[in-house]
Amino acid sequence: MARTQHTTMRRALRREVAGTIGLLADEDDFAAMRRYRTFTFDDHKTYLRQAEGLLRSLASEGGHTAIALFDPEEYEEYCAEAGLDPDAPASRTRFTAELAAIGPTVPYDGQPLSALLPDLVDEAVRQATWEYATMLLARLGTCAVCGEDIGRAAFGRAADLLVQLLDTSGPGTRHLVCSVPATPETLLAALHAAQDTEGNAELDETEALEFTTVLAVGIATHSAAGLVMRTTADGRPDRVQGWRLHGERLLPLTAAEVFDAYCTDAVSGDLVAPESGVDYCAAPPIGDDAPDGGHRH
Repeated sequence: MARTQHTTMRRALRREVAGTIGLLADEDDFAAMRRYRTFTFDDHKTYLRQAEGLLRSLASEGGHTAIALFDPEEYEEYCAEAGLDPDAPASRTRFTAELAAIGPTVPYDGQPLSALLPDLVDEAVRQATWEYATMLLARLGTCAVCGEDIGRAAFGRAADLLVQLLDTSGPGTRHLVCSVPATPETLLAALHAAQDTEGNAELDETEALEFTTVLAVGIATHSAAGLVMRTTADGRPDRVQGWRLHGERLLPLTAAEVFDAYCTDAVSGDLVAPESGVDYCAAPPIGDDAPDGGHRH
C-alpha cells in the first residue's frame, strides 16, 4: 500500500516538472550530430517523428515542455569550454539545460512540429539579430567631438522616433518592419502595436526593445535603413506607409515608392501582386526636430 502511494506521489510530482527538448530542426545540423557514436538516429524525418511522439506523450501526462534549437557548432564549443565529452548523452542534456536558461524556446501545446518549427526558427533569428545589433552599438564607443556614447544616444533617438511613429499613424493596429543593411546579412525587426480602449499603444516589450535596437544601429551607422508600417482599422482598407532613414529623421516615401517597396520580393527582386483592399499611402516626416542629417560622429 505504501509503495503504491509513493508511486502515485512521484507521478504527481512528475507533472510539476518542466522540461526542454533540444531539437535538430535542420537536416544539416542533424547530419553533423551523426558523427557521434552515441547519437543513434540515422534519418532526420524519423528523428522528428520520434521527437513529436515524445512531446505528445509528455503533454498527455500534463507536463510542460519547451523546445529549443540544438546547434551542433555551439554544442561543440560548449563541450570544449566545459571540458565535457561531446559524444555523451549527459553532455547533450547539460547543453540543452543551458539552452533552456539563456536561449530562445517555444512551448509545446500539442501543435504539429511542422507548425511549431517556423516559430522556433523565427524566435532564434530574432534573438540573434538583437544580440548582434546590441554588440554593434556597444562597439561604437564615444563621439570624438562631444564625448557622448554613440550607441546610447542612437538608441534614445530611435525610441523617440518610434513614439512619434505610433502617435502620428492614426487609429488602428500597426505592424512595423525595420530593415538595416549590415554585413553579412540585413538586420530585420518587426513590431506589432495594438490599441487599448483609450487609444494607447499596447506593445510587447521584447519586440519594442529589438525594434528600437535595430533602428538605433541604422541611426548610429548612418545606414540606408528603411521602415514600413501597415495599419489595420475596422471599416477601412489597410494603409501601408514607408520611410527611409536620413540621419536621425525618417523621410516619407511617396505612395508610388511604398507600392514598389511593398510589391517587390526582397530576395529575388521579382514583382509581387498587390493585395486588394490595401491603400499605399504617403506618410508624414518623422523626427523633424532633429538637425538635417542627424548627429555626426
